[in-house]
Amino acid sequence: MYAVVGRLIKGFNLNLTYRRWLLLLLDIVLINLASLGAVFLRTDFRIPEIYLASIQKTYIITTLVLIAVFRLFNLYKSVWRYASIEEMNNVIFASVVGGGILFVLYEHILNIDFPRSYYILMPILLVILVGGMRFSYRALRRIKNVYFNGLLSERKRVMIVGGGEAGSLVIQELFDNPQLLKYPVAVIDDNPQKNRAKIHGVPVLGTREDIHWVVKAKRIDEIIIAIPSASKSEIRELVNICKETKCKLKTIPGVFELINGQVDIKKIRDVNIEDLLGRDPVKVNLAEICNYLSSEVVLVTGGGGSIGTELCRQIARFSPKQLIILDIYENNAYEIQQELIRNHKNLNLEVVIASIRDRKRMESVFKKYKPGVVFHAAAHKHVPLMEANPTEAIKNNVFGTLNVAECADKYGTKRFVLISTDKAVNPTNIMGATKRTAEMIIQSLDRRSKTEFVAVRFGNVLGSNGSVIPQFKKQIAEGGPVTVTHPEIIRYFMTIPEAVQLVIQAGSMAKGGEIFILDMGEPVKIVDLARDLIRLSGFEPDKDIKIHYTGLRPGEKLYEELLLAEEGISQTRHEKIFIGKPISIDSDELYNKLNWLKEAIAHERPDDIEKIMRCIVPEYKKADTQKSKKVG
Repeated sequence: MYAVVGRLIKGFNLNLTYRRWLLLLLDIVLINLASLGAVFLRTDFRIPEIYLASIQKTYIITTLVLIAVFRLFNLYKSVWRYASIEEMNNVIFASVVGGGILFVLYEHILNIDFPRSYYILMPILLVILVGGMRFSYRALRRIKNVYFNGLLSERKRVMIVGGGEAGSLVIQELFDNPQLLKYPVAVIDDNPQKNRAKIHGVPVLGTREDIHWVVKAKRIDEIIIAIPSASKSEIRELVNICKETKCKLKTIPGVFELINGQVDIKKIRDVNIEDLLGRDPVKVNLAEICNYLSSEVVLVTGGGGSIGTELCRQIARFSPKQLIILDIYENNAYEIQQELIRNHKNLNLEVVIASIRDRKRMESVFKKYKPGVVFHAAAHKHVPLMEANPTEAIKNNVFGTLNVAECADKYGTKRFVLISTDKAVNPTNIMGATKRTAEMIIQSLDRRSKTEFVAVRFGNVLGSNGSVIPQFKKQIAEGGPVTVTHPEIIRYFMTIPEAVQLVIQAGSMAKGGEIFILDMGEPVKIVDLARDLIRLSGFEPDKDIKIHYTGLRPGEKLYEELLLAEEGISQTRHEKIFIGKPISIDSDELYNKLNWLKEAIAHERPDDIEKIMRCIVPEYKKADTQKSKKVG
């Protein structure tokens, strides 16, 4: 007997917290109350001497057996403030199994006198007492969290959109974490059968059409969208409804971002501007991508930039033979190098600090590494800055591209992908004209090279260096105003991962000479983007944060295009990737003009530079921004 007790105590070990020891002591009391209560009920509260003697003989054995069974069913490992149906099931199974063991032990081995109904009544009482005590702890803790851990008036009143499993878990998390100072008061769900039902005591008060009146009626401060299975378009629709309420908006990650389907309160994030784009994730053909990236030496120029770093991240997933990051700015190159080392232990990675303008350096890089695939993302792209420094734009975007492309041809690169821009179409600025020239260079080279040269053309990417979103966020943080150049200016937007996935997919389709055009979705008014970002930051546009129109900047135009008039378009096997029909280019004439341009740059002749760029890109016409210097 003492050996059994010793092993039982050893099994609990001294590492148990005092709460678990307290739970153990309470269970000892409850087990004996259940045993006594079962006999009381069976004998109408008048216990015969024979049964009282049996209880006195067996209370130690009964206690040890049931404690051992409780431990077997992990009743001392559960965190009871999170007690749920699973914990209750464990209490029921443990009580039934314990009752069965006692029946065999007392009736067939020790011959102890108990009424047969004792073995039915005792497990029932155990479930009521042991389970009830545990769930009472959770209920009392919730009352304490709600009413005694700070005043309710200090807490943000939260509405949960989504009455499914995720919404239920969010409500539990908010109740169980009073330090967050958030209190769930209403649920919205589109299932009419849930209307007026309650989830953990929080009422479902309607569908998405009722969001506005519920916010007013319940004085909601914050809305959490808890539908991880919703498509991007559904999330966008919900965000568009909620953003008009002036409430702070948060959402939980998508279903594929959650681990084991569990909601962690730390993963709940602010709704961001990407949620308003409303596009579902890009689908890529992994087999095609693997075929041309796996076991290949891949070079990414501009690998430390916003597009370049994402290219490196995604290429690393496909186990290239070697990944080479080339960038002139060592800090950015170092950051992506360290990230890839952490996340891809077996990646053969090299970082090359070099300028694409330096032809000899490019020759040595290509001669040493002999890349099979090149993604050329290095470029100057800031429109107003390049308008003020046109020779630098040309040196980098034109002659830098020429250096890299000719080295790719000379050293046997299989595939060369130029990252281009919608600003290359009917350019009104020098940056767009240089990118159009870069497209012409690689199309010209493709006609006489074994290398497959292609370009991928797309619009703005959210969050890239120099884009409007980081600028707007800084202005909002400073209290405004948010500056927009013109009330009618529109742009196409994609997220960086979305654009890069399509770039890599387009590269897999290359046959040579194509300009791939990405489906950018619907164009977005910049002023609408500014208003949405102000609302998502918890402010009211034009009241809390003013919007100020500054006039179009040098080289800027109201509407960007993705196609030249003469290009035409054809579908590819990917629904979001199209091909612009190649335009006939006289290679000799192009190279003569490039030599003329190089000489003009060498002698810093700005008038000649402008004239030559117009000869190379006939559709290049400078934007007249004088008429719209101040708007509104």
